[in-house]
Amino acid sequence: MSFPQTGGCQCGAVRYEITGPPEVVYACHCTECQRQSGSAFAMAAVIPQEHFHLTRGVPEMFARATGQTKTMECWFCRDCGTRLYHMPGGTSYPNRNVKPGTLDDTSWLVPTVHFWTRSAQKWVVIPEDAIRYDTQPEILGWISPRSDEQRPE
Repeated sequence: MSFPQTGGCQCGAVRYEITGPPEVVYACHCTECQRQSGSAFAMAAVIPQEHFHLTRGVPEMFARATGQTKTMECWFCRDCGTRLYHMPGGTSYPNRNVKPGTLDDTSWLVPTVHFWTRSAQKWVVIPEDAIRYDTQPEILGWISPRSDEQRPE
């Protein structure tokens, strides 16, 4: 895989570029991600903030509480509604969790970690060699241990 890679929303109003590889590509099977994606799971490519650059447009942010003290910032195109990325824990989160279906080339994306598998739809087949967690893992290897604020819900 070569970089940079580009992506954007359905209508083209918001475009971005990633200049380095993801720390991980994961699939989350929690019921909130099922609702948000309208599918059996949601995926994210965890891109360090310094490798993510908006190149056109300004996305809107929807914030939702993920706990008593934590917020998930969800960024989307204001024109077509395409969810582009999210930031668990808000602005202190050091990465951009890009919705990988918004990349122009998705051929290289394979989730290697699966969260909330206890909520997975029964028909979803998770590869035997994938890392699995029944719920949310306590420690996420792609987040520095600087603070609990940086751990996604």
